Amino acid sequence: MTFPGLTSPAEAPTEADSAHPGTGAEPAEATNGNTGLPVDALEITVSAPVVSFRDPLYATAQVCLPCPPPSTVGGMLAAAAGGWETIDTQLRFAMSFVALGAGTDLETYHPLDVGKPGGRGDPVPRERPFLADVELTVWLLDDTDTWAERMQRPIWPLRLGRSQDLVRVVARLVRLRHGVGRQGHAVVPADVTRHGRLVQLTTTISRDRARRRWEAYRYQPSGLGGDPLTGGLVTEHGQAVALLPPTHPVHAEPLASR
Repeated sequence: MTFPGLTSPAEAPTEADSAHPGTGAEPAEATNGNTGLPVDALEITVSAPVVSFRDPLYATAQVCLPCPPPSTVGGMLAAAAGGWETIDTQLRFAMSFVALGAGTDLETYHPLDVGKPGGRGDPVPRERPFLADVELTVWLLDDTDTWAERMQRPIWPLRLGRSQDLVRVVARLVRLRHGVGRQGHAVVPADVTRHGRLVQLTTTISRDRARRRWEAYRYQPSGLGGDPLTGGLVTEHGQAVALLPPTHPVHAEPLASR
């Protein structure tokens, strides 16, 4: 795993990313007094040769989601920070995801069998779909200096999905502008646009993993088509940046346990 040095907006091309009504661009706008001034952000690029995001809605079959759930990305950020206890419960981020390939391989499963010593049944081969040559981009608008240090020196190994899928991370400081952007490969809340595949994803999972909070999102794997998204932030390349709901586990836990 490598963590190249950060570049600042002055050293790198100025960036601009666009969010849309209801996508959560409010924190960035509030920082600048709703004046429309550029917004500094940390852009984190995560790449991996192979990933697989199992859809938990299917208990007896291996179905791969087309993009990582927000809860998965939030978990990766928590690993960099050293645990959820160190993260603001209202932390939000925007993300886009690209997979250049897909395939299916065989994986050995060890099902539980309460009738056998140790409770382990006979190994069973099962097909497992996967995505190949992937790139995830995450934008953080708050505490960018702190997060830059965390991504350069993560407390725990950074993975995307399965425990064996380690990733390469590059982080840089960028500048986003207010404007109109394209949806592209962004994962956005379903109420932002009607374009793209409608997917039900886990936004957050309780710390005891007993509860999940699901929400509807839109994602277009091809990155093509769709109406321009207005009212938010945009990168220098015209990619709209739509903030997603907080992924901290407290949002899936009863008030009494928080």
